[in-house]
Amino acid sequence: MAIATLAAWLGGSELLIILAILLLLFGGSKLPSLAKGLGQSVKEFKKASRDEDDDKKAAPPPPAPPGSN
Repeated sequence: MAIATLAAWLGGSELLIILAILLLLFGGSKLPSLAKGLGQSVKEFKKASRDEDDDKKAAPPPPAPPGSN
């Protein structure tokens, strides 16, 4: 969601300027490894949030108080 909002806020020229700055800072050989690390981080975050949602759904309901049957 945040990336879609960011992409709508930034135009093509702004994205090119950011890419040029990244290229100057890190060099061409370092950018693919940075992108790979970012992709793995996003994948791990999505997996963890999905697992947390599954844990919440799989949790048994709390026991009923005595005498409510």
